[in-house]
Amino acid sequence: MRGRNFLITLLWIYGILITMQKQEGVAGLNYEKLIQKRDQYQASLKRIPEYTLQTFEQAFEIEYTHNSTAIEGNTLTLIETKVLLEDGISIGGKHLRELYEAVNHRNAYRYVKECIEKGEPLSEKIVKDIHAILMDHIFTGGIYRNVDVYISGAQHTPPSPNEMYRQVKNFYADLSWKGNELNLIELAAWTHAEFVKIHPFLDGNGRTSRLIMNYQLLANGFPAVSIAKENRLEYFNTLEAYAVEGDLRPFAEMIAGLVEQQLDRYLEMDRPVQGIWQEGSPG
Repeated sequence: MRGRNFLITLLWIYGILITMQKQEGVAGLNYEKLIQKRDQYQASLKRIPEYTLQTFEQAFEIEYTHNSTAIEGNTLTLIETKVLLEDGISIGGKHLRELYEAVNHRNAYRYVKECIEKGEPLSEKIVKDIHAILMDHIFTGGIYRNVDVYISGAQHTPPSPNEMYRQVKNFYADLSWKGNELNLIELAAWTHAEFVKIHPFLDGNGRTSRLIMNYQLLANGFPAVSIAKENRLEYFNTLEAYAVEGDLRPFAEMIAGLVEQQLDRYLEMDRPVQGIWQEGSPG
């Protein structure tokens, strides 16, 4: 009886520790603050004028597409990306592949948002669909590689095809329970870091990983984030820390900072609206 009570006590303490870890985060994040801002952001979406939201999110879509493709070497400038995506005007002197990369990324991001609106959890089918959209008119996407690949300048070497296939299956299985030990920001960061470490596709793993990271953020009520191409070195170093040492902390901290910045942008749009409403109220 005494042993049973001791076991129950241990399980109770373990439960408390897991809860505390999720709140504080392995990355030492102020998770509660982010949750509060997320809730404020969700409420603000009902007050911010529809046109303001539409133009802001359209600008983000272009910025995100530019950054995510530029990180992988695409040479389109932000203005060229805007002209291509908004006006449908082709850019002279650019490789056709670069144009497809930008258009495809925009389409893949929209597909992510459509799946979120339908309430669909991230799955292998959705990941393969995202990759297929990214590779449209480039090569057949959504198919795992059957050859070894190497990442230039990185200490980490992606697994060989047989091991890769085992790891990617484990990745999808882990998606169902990882949220029990990680907070929502860490879950999004882990989804990206683990997937890109496995590197299951011949090409497009980085873009796919950033999209499924945003899938997790959007699915849990946070705004999507964009990693600036100027921060590419820090970004690669934090991913390398996870791939080589298993340390998610640097990358999770980076994503948490980007999430908070994006939340603050939305909340800033809400402040003038609240001020106008208060000035016009009676009394």
